Amino acid sequence: MIRYLAAALVAALLSFTALAQDAPRTIEMKVDGLVCAFCAQGISKKLGRMEATQEVLVNLEKGVVAVALKPGQDLSDEALRGVLTEAGYSVQGIQRSAETLDTLRARLKAAP
Repeated sequence: MIRYLAAALVAALLSFTALAQDAPRTIEMKVDGLVCAFCAQGISKKLGRMEATQEVLVNLEKGVVAVALKPGQDLSDEALRGVLTEAGYSVQGIQRSAETLDTLRARLKAAP
């Protein structure tokens, strides 16, 4: 009986770990109105202050703002849209993925 419970516990932990790895880690937003380094710095500060934020990426050339989430954390689309709208930007789309910011950075750099 104890072996069965131990095996079930291990299986549950492995399933949880797999789910956590597949959970969205990055929120990528298409934003209109990004024109200068000052814009990028302001957005980075505002989003960086949010408790769930681990790191922020702003790509002026592509009009992309991305937030890497801390493990187990999330931010609602409404909260993100609110911060960016309040700062004077227009959010055209929000996408969540398991992609890291480093991978996103490389993809944005390679895109025409």
